[in-house]
Amino acid sequence: MSRTVFILDDPKDFPFAGPGREIISARDYLGRDKPYSTRTRLVNLCTDYSYLSKGYYCALTAEARGDKILPSAEAMLWVGWKRIYRRALGDLERLLTKALVGRKSNDPAEDDPQGPITVCFGMAADARFKNLARVVFDAFRCPILRIQFEKAETERGKPIFRIRDVTVPNWRTLRGADRDLFASGLDAYTKRSRPLAGQVRPPRYTLAVLLDPKEAMPPTNKLGIERLIRAGASLGVKVETIGKGDLARLAEYDALFIRETTALDHHTYRFAKRAEQEGIPCLDDSVSILRCTNKVYLAELFRTHNIPAPKTAVIDKDNLERIAKESDFPVVLKVPDSAFSKGVKRADDKDQMIVLAKEMLEHSDLILAQEYMRTDFDWRIGILNGTPLFASKYFMARGHWQIVNHAAKGGPDEGGFSTVPIEEVPPAILDAALAAARPIGDGLYGVDCKLIDDRAVVIEVNDNPNLDGGIEDKLLKDELWRIILRDFIRRIEEVR
Repeated sequence: MSRTVFILDDPKDFPFAGPGREIISARDYLGRDKPYSTRTRLVNLCTDYSYLSKGYYCALTAEARGDKILPSAEAMLWVGWKRIYRRALGDLERLLTKALVGRKSNDPAEDDPQGPITVCFGMAADARFKNLARVVFDAFRCPILRIQFEKAETERGKPIFRIRDVTVPNWRTLRGADRDLFASGLDAYTKRSRPLAGQVRPPRYTLAVLLDPKEAMPPTNKLGIERLIRAGASLGVKVETIGKGDLARLAEYDALFIRETTALDHHTYRFAKRAEQEGIPCLDDSVSILRCTNKVYLAELFRTHNIPAPKTAVIDKDNLERIAKESDFPVVLKVPDSAFSKGVKRADDKDQMIVLAKEMLEHSDLILAQEYMRTDFDWRIGILNGTPLFASKYFMARGHWQIVNHAAKGGPDEGGFSTVPIEEVPPAILDAALAAARPIGDGLYGVDCKLIDDRAVVIEVNDNPNLDGGIEDKLLKDELWRIILRDFIRRIEEVR
């Protein structure tokens, strides 16, 4: 587990010493001749974060050494330049308004607050601001933040609250309840990094696995997660599951494995971006998410790199009639960011295509019309770092033309599967899958292909492929999880 070191102007004046809290002066930190270990988090509590101050130079030096520090030099500049962070306040103002409108506090005097809100390590004294405190800490990444706000009104007369300013107070200036809040926040932050009692042999690395327990069709089932944790223990990697509310904790880990369906306008993408900012390896990386979650991009990528793919046309409201007239039927219509067969429809004639396409264009400026290719199953080739990992046949759902029938009674109906040794995969399928994944990156991908006679056709590349216990690991069993973990170890050590 990680440890926490606090950087101060004068450590002798720090009244919050305690277990798990190491202290160093700014002068001594700047004079160190080597970085801390990757398991050490630094918290910069210098009294001045201004540009070219000693506190700023501590942050800049930490980043040059590869030390993990809070706040970073970028965060110091960000919070100091209102014109830059103003664009980030929309979500915060919505949370502020939600907290204050129609909700009562325990103190009647706080029902119409006028004073600022103090946030310490993602915590606020008033429970109404719990979500706001966590999000503002994620956004600005400073130990102490103070939110100045004012009441306003919309055109309909409904009250809303605007954030006038976000500042970073000096911990020395905190008084009363704010000082108690700082002590509590610091205590909670320190405890999150404290080693488990009685842990004799700490793991070499810690891997965070991002999950959504409520997701109906997650990329990895419960059995798969259990096997990943077990394989991690055998390799000295502690695997811990986290959720969307744990963004602020990400720096505690050595790597991130996203096992939740990804999307751009989604917390999974924000986790990937934060991992990159913290300098920790991540699967899926943000670039792969950007490239794979949009089928318009993939269609153009396949065309540019001569990847064999179904005939595809990009449709908008202006060219719909023309493309419908020129199409051969049946044709498959796809929303660019659809996943798990959602947002995918089949049109059997021109009139049906126009009706379905118009419905889909209400939600997306562009959609795809793709040549329909009937097969009993799709190939899924799992690829990690440019090397085949597994191969599966995914059969069409009973009486349906897709792998998943989302319209089935009682919920989604999935077809069967068959896991196949890599050496038994038709060479054309393997070659096409590797060629399709190559321009995406060196991450973990699932490439969907069809075999038409002897010709391989790539349907899409998934940045977040299914890795289910009992399916994708049916042949390799625990070794599949060990292969993935060894690749994480390689990536971690390359960063170090």
